[in-house]
Amino acid sequence: MEVQIHDPQDPNIRAYKTREQLIQTMKQRFSLHGYNQIRTSTFEPYELYINATGTIHTDEMIKMIDQDGKVLVLRPDITIPITRELAAQNFTAADHTRYFYVSDVFRNSFDGNGSKEKTQAGIECFGEKSPEIDAEAIVLAIQTLKDLDVANFKLEIGHADFFKQVANEMNLDPQEFEQLEKYIQAKNMTEIGPFLEQHDVRPEVAEAANAIPLLYGNPKSVIADAEKYALNDTMKAALQNLSEVYGVIEDYGLADYVVLDFGLINHMDYYSDIIFQGFIDNVAKPVLMGGRYDHLSEQFNARIPAIGFAFDVEALLEGTKESYEAPAAVDMTIIYEASRRQEAFFIAGELRDQGLSTIVVPAKAVVKANSQSIIQLTENKQILLSGDEAKAFNNIDDLKEIL
Repeated sequence: MEVQIHDPQDPNIRAYKTREQLIQTMKQRFSLHGYNQIRTSTFEPYELYINATGTIHTDEMIKMIDQDGKVLVLRPDITIPITRELAAQNFTAADHTRYFYVSDVFRNSFDGNGSKEKTQAGIECFGEKSPEIDAEAIVLAIQTLKDLDVANFKLEIGHADFFKQVANEMNLDPQEFEQLEKYIQAKNMTEIGPFLEQHDVRPEVAEAANAIPLLYGNPKSVIADAEKYALNDTMKAALQNLSEVYGVIEDYGLADYVVLDFGLINHMDYYSDIIFQGFIDNVAKPVLMGGRYDHLSEQFNARIPAIGFAFDVEALLEGTKESYEAPAAVDMTIIYEASRRQEAFFIAGELRDQGLSTIVVPAKAVVKANSQSIIQLTENKQILLSGDEAKAFNNIDDLKEIL
């Protein structure tokens, strides 16, 4: 008898299994680095994001009104509510904790393709600040991509302060700042030149602004080049920080996976120091983004240094489809005649209690299955079929002995 109940090629099963395998791999890696899983509420108060500056634009949030007339938003971000929660618990810089999460976030503008939901898998490390901690976060992202068997990937590292310090020298208004930010991020040299001429900036500032998009590549070489454009002590400190972080990554033996990019700008303004993003083959957008955000907690009346990152699970799936493993076959299928139905249900319960996945189907049903073994219950006999072997049994105790 040929029996198949679920088809490993079923696209719905394949998609779900692939996603679960990917998420489980990430969870395991996060746990190995001392992170514990948490979750945040799906519904958040609108005020949380209105009062937090430099975070999510209100037009991006999906809003609703509850039965009491209170405005809520579907969770647009995970870092902000976690930080708010720790601040409310009087968490301080002297405390330390490591969280990870796998949660859906909702916005109106994901990728401009109409999708309003994506799954993020990320980590947040609170209360510790050092080049070693920053490097460990980047190394964790690298190790996770290696666990996922991603063939080719690269992490780009930048520093939030470097561009901001140059822009601050120009006395730009918020709209002008945002415009220059877009030009730098897109490495749009055609527009940067006229923009700088229009704003009549000092020659050394213009020279630095023109150089930023081109400061990309080998970290040691790029840092050496960038020193020529450091306009103040804050920029020099940023370069020193990057140099120290890169030195730690070298000691991990993972320097080949990173490059420096001073044109890297994160759309979240709460990042304060080192920032980074990751790219893999065949995906035309970052699969992960993160950085240090030491000042976000100040918006909730606390001072908690922190660094974190989040993987875009859907983007990762685009680039890791080939690593999919076929779903496992069902352990047992019980096929019964109508008069043996009650007994079939009893045997199935016993087998499931032993941890064996079991499907029960009437003999008259026309089904396909992918089962390692089959039990046939007919009017006057019961047989276990495994491979080419057929073994009769009298009761459940006999069956357990021959399994």
